Amino acid sequence: MFLQIALLIAGFALLLKGADWLVDGAAFLARKYRVPELAIGLTIVAFGTSAPELVVNTFAAEKGNAAIVYGNVIGSNNFNLFVILGIAALITPLKIHINTVRREIPLSLLAVLVLFLLTDNLFSREKHLLSRIDGLILLLFFAAFLYYVYLQLKKDRSAKGIPASDSPGWKIALLILAGLGGLMLGGRLVVDQAQALARALGVSEKIIALTIVAMGTSLPELATSLLAAIKKNNDIAIGNIIGSNIFNIFLILGVSAVIRPIPYDLSFNRELLLLGAGTILLLLAMLSGQKKQLDRWEAAVLLALYVAYTVLLIVRA
Repeated sequence: MFLQIALLIAGFALLLKGADWLVDGAAFLARKYRVPELAIGLTIVAFGTSAPELVVNTFAAEKGNAAIVYGNVIGSNNFNLFVILGIAALITPLKIHINTVRREIPLSLLAVLVLFLLTDNLFSREKHLLSRIDGLILLLFFAAFLYYVYLQLKKDRSAKGIPASDSPGWKIALLILAGLGGLMLGGRLVVDQAQALARALGVSEKIIALTIVAMGTSLPELATSLLAAIKKNNDIAIGNIIGSNIFNIFLILGVSAVIRPIPYDLSFNRELLLLGAGTILLLLAMLSGQKKQLDRWEAAVLLALYVAYTVLLIVRA
């Protein structure tokens, strides 16, 4: 028990340090090549912080553990949206780029809708199954998302006003690689030890997936976005969350279904609807104001909704 707690603390330390290195490296990279930080947040940072989910889901898919596969992704996305974005905006109100309001947030909502339709199931004779064909469809959506980011990057690179950086390339690469390594190792340590502790307490796999596993694999996003918010890198803080949620559904669930078709438990519809409702709430909050900013009171609402959901989940369990 004490060894597990010690390894859990070590995992947290690796996550925090890895996130610090990754944010610094991503910011240096953006400024060196005059690339908008939002593009870096939506790609390099989002992929790096989604690595723990990818590792966990790969192993879970191989074992046919549907509860971990869906609970990890849907639970992580809800934690990202309600808790991480909420805490980041409590630290400092997050001014959201107009493209994020008009394009990236709707894309994350589209990902939820596509998953909901595929698990019904539109392209398989067997209902409520994410088949290999469905997995390939999700991966095609992911490829389209990457192409969209590429077009945005190509369009925005010519924009002026992005401060330059003279940091050497080897230092930037070292920071990013060290950050990703710390995030992956720390995330794996946290998840493994948290699962062991939860199972020792007799908690069901679904509850483990939606809480311990989801929160554990979301710790990189939490550390990265909070540090980015503290350092006033708002585009990285927001791009990381929106990008990670898109990555989780299109890439990670796509890869999981290609490895092995995953049966879908309809009880996950509650969490999927919560994710869709939260995304719509975020979009409406951004469209209703003039500042295109997530204010502290709106962040408090997001956190309160997640707390209420978690209490309901534990009571029903």
